[in-house]
Order: sequence, then structure tokens, then C-alpha cells
Amino acid sequence: MAFTNNNGGTQTSLAEINVTPLVDVVLVLLIIFMITEPVLQSGIEVNVPQTRTVRQITQERTVVTIDAQQNIFLNDKPINIHALTATLRAKNKQMAHQTIYLAADRTIPYGVFCTVMDAVEQAGITNVSIVTRPMNIPGSSGGK
Repeated sequence: MAFTNNNGGTQTSLAEINVTPLVDVVLVLLIIFMITEPVLQSGIEVNVPQTRTVRQITQERTVVTIDAQQNIFLNDKPINIHALTATLRAKNKQMAHQTIYLAADRTIPYGVFCTVMDAVEQAGITNVSIVTRPMNIPGSSGGK
């Protein structure tokens, strides 16, 4: 595109966009994402049992976790077993028909699992899903 200036001369406009700064910004954002993504998904390390049927959690849900040292967490925050019922009861009032996901390490004693389940039930929550991971079955295409 050409235009004339005050002296009557013709000049062309600079119609090209310099993409170098754009590429620099995108690469910096990509590096930041690559560094922070594993941290965001780390959570609490729990060796959950394996089962044949596993459903994916697609929404943000309340997760009660019991790790191998029998520590209890509510959504990645440590919580005392005695405060769990009251905290869940308060959350249950906010969201009707709430589903709780219970992720327990496979090495914890059954009694600890039952104590946590009792605290969840005392909070008035009856819809509890137990978190598992898919079982590696030889000859199937489901596991790696």
C-alpha cells in the first residue's frame, strides 16, 4: 500500500508484523507450563489398589486421601480425623448430593479405612467412590 507524504513523495507502509517477539513470548509460556504442570498434578502419592474397572474423574471433586503413613488429607490438605466429619458436613450443606472420592493406600490397615468411612458417613455423605487404578492384564490393550 502506497501513500503520499507532505512533500508529495510516495512512501510504502510497513505492512509486515514482526512475529519474533510473539514467538519469544509463546516459548517462554511453553517453558513455564512445562515446569509447573508436573507440580500441579503431583498431589499426594498414594499406591491405590488395582481393579479391572476404573472410571475417570472428569470434574473437580472432594477427595479424602489416606497415605501409607495413615495421614488423612482432604483435597491435598492434611486434616485430623476428628475434624473430618465437621468439615465434610459443612461442605455437604454447600453442595447437595455430594460425591466423595476416597483414595487409600493399599498398605493401610482395614481398621483405618473403616474409621475414615465412618467419619464420611457421619457427615451425611452416602455417595462414596473408592479411587483405584487400572489393572495390567496380559494380552489386553487396556494397560501399559
